[in-house]
Amino acid sequence: MKLLITGSSGFVGRNLIEALKTIRDDKCSIYDLTKDINIHKYDLDSSLDDLKKYTKNCDVIVHLAGVNRPKDVNEFYDGNYGFTETLCQLLKENNNQCPIIVSSSIQAERDNDYGKSKKQGEDYLLQFGKDNGNPVFIYRFANLFGKWCRPNYNSVVATWCYNIAHDMDIQINNPNAVIPLCYIDDVIEEIIHCIMGHPSMKADGYYMMEPIYNVSLKKLSELLYSFKDSRKNLNIPDQSDDFTRKLYATYLSYLPEDSFSYPLKMNADERGSFTEFIRTEEHGQVSINISKPGITKGQHWHHTKNEKFLVVSGEGLIQFRRIGDDKIIEYKVSGDKLEVIDIPTGYTHNIINTGETDMVTVMWANEPFNPDKPDTYFEKVEK
Repeated sequence: MKLLITGSSGFVGRNLIEALKTIRDDKCSIYDLTKDINIHKYDLDSSLDDLKKYTKNCDVIVHLAGVNRPKDVNEFYDGNYGFTETLCQLLKENNNQCPIIVSSSIQAERDNDYGKSKKQGEDYLLQFGKDNGNPVFIYRFANLFGKWCRPNYNSVVATWCYNIAHDMDIQINNPNAVIPLCYIDDVIEEIIHCIMGHPSMKADGYYMMEPIYNVSLKKLSELLYSFKDSRKNLNIPDQSDDFTRKLYATYLSYLPEDSFSYPLKMNADERGSFTEFIRTEEHGQVSINISKPGITKGQHWHHTKNEKFLVVSGEGLIQFRRIGDDKIIEYKVSGDKLEVIDIPTGYTHNIINTGETDMVTVMWANEPFNPDKPDTYFEKVEK
């Protein structure tokens, strides 16, 4: 399969090319790409001769090239309509009836120069498809967001992610304004399905791109600032919310290159240390416990709070005793044999480092620690 991608260096083009690279040899991919793909890249540094050569024998065209931030209004029409006309004329000269997948915009429905130029390009392509026999798939994308989108250009998400991550101010003119957003990986998935001949359903003559997230600027800014704060308060954003999960992934891609790491507060003493790693309102808290040789920690129980212990280095002993009972239950644990120990409610418990090196334990609790309601009561396991 010879695939021509115009605008190959742009936001969508770059993500599409890298996605095609990663799935080509992935036997577990959700895509059924049974053919080798030879990608022809066309962008601003390409020549007309390149385009003539590529349009001779390409099997599919993904037309992503366009102009959205010109110095002169006429560049809208030259880039969004004029180049499309050139592309189609070359296909006609080469008697090439390959499918054309087109990236358009919801702005095509609006009365501005960018929208009108996109609409002209759409209309020309639809007519050309009828006249020349090329299947045409026009996608009117909403505002796109995701990794590798250029900040301070034409994407509020990219600009705000970059600015907030770099401690710069953002500007909000109307916090209640709602913008429709599409995530780049969803867009790429749809484009690849269309390349394979399985586009989504048509709506009003154009192909559908879902999901679309309608988000107010106020909510968008609040989420992004919460992501920034999460590196201090350790609260991981709600990954069960589809939009939040995708926005958080996007935000992290804009972190300064010298700021990928952030410190944790280690509560250390002569026994070792206890360090909170992450916390979520939905899924509890994860901490790292380090115990020195011979040290016993714990000796308490909970009414409702429950935990899971996983020793990843060293060796030790975990003991349990049901409150009101004398029987002691013991589990030997070691980093050489990873196993999770559930800490049930109503049992006082401890963890003892029985080895000669530090013992490292990953501890999960079903709820973040609340000093106003700790649900933790001292009682030794061994009476």
